Amino acid sequence: MHLLIPFAASSSPACQQALESLKLPHLEKLLGRLTLTHTDTADASSLTPPHERAHARALGLVAPDGCVPWAARQAAQAGLIQQTPSGADWAWITPCHWHVHADYIVMGNPQAQGLEAPQSQTLLAAMRPFFEEDGITLHYAAPTQWLARGEVFRDLATASLDRVAGRDIDAWRPKTAQAAALRRLQNEMQMLLYTHPLNDERAAHSLAPVNSFWVSGTGTLPAGWSEPAPSDLVMPQALREAALAGDWAVWVAAWQQLDATECAALLRALDAGHSVQLTLCGERSALTFEASRTGLLKRLMSQFGRQPLSSLRDKL
Repeated sequence: MHLLIPFAASSSPACQQALESLKLPHLEKLLGRLTLTHTDTADASSLTPPHERAHARALGLVAPDGCVPWAARQAAQAGLIQQTPSGADWAWITPCHWHVHADYIVMGNPQAQGLEAPQSQTLLAAMRPFFEEDGITLHYAAPTQWLARGEVFRDLATASLDRVAGRDIDAWRPKTAQAAALRRLQNEMQMLLYTHPLNDERAAHSLAPVNSFWVSGTGTLPAGWSEPAPSDLVMPQALREAALAGDWAVWVAAWQQLDATECAALLRALDAGHSVQLTLCGERSALTFEASRTGLLKRLMSQFGRQPLSSLRDKL
């Protein structure tokens, strides 16, 4: 069993303060019996966050920063790859709300915008002709996730939604010449959506308008790659929404629930003699721990010993 936990820590001062008193007994027991076997560290400005890098590594989809082909993988799972030439380039298109300020723009969390399937499909139908003019084909997948195929996505590095949500978009928008068509499309869609009746309907229900889209998950599946057999990888999303919203009281409660469930289950698997892995992911790093038969106590104490969980903040 491999338990991979995204948003296990944050550089936010409020999160670091919460870690000082956070009690996670099952996680502490796991860290007392497992050894750090792999560290993946990059700058916090990397386009692909640590949990996505760790997930990609588990799937054999290691790729340059911002080019893990998540959308192509989903298209293959949906049977869309079989309908297109091999090596097709894919992306996720996420309809979203941009909070426009005087000198910067912040993207709201798409998962929190209350976009329902019929509304999303209405928007897709309105936007599709503009994308097709640029050689991009759209497929509906979920309210905040459309699949897009087009040459423009080849080798185009894009930032994960988990990097951008709640932040100024300027540092995360692709600014290469290759992305010029996408930036133009974003401008065109802002004008189209500004007067779309759907946004009047959303405003009547006190919902933020959908006024743009984000591109992520870009890339092409490697030649010869195939989906691994079903694994025992567990990647809970319980901490994500609270972390993106900066609601650290909710994040603490979610961590405690996660400790009582998934961490407890991993500890039981370890007690039963099963092979287990634990990967903790923050903004910069992903740390993977495994059981070791030799030198366990000495190696473990050198990593964490009886240090509080707050020590994780400096490693993640």
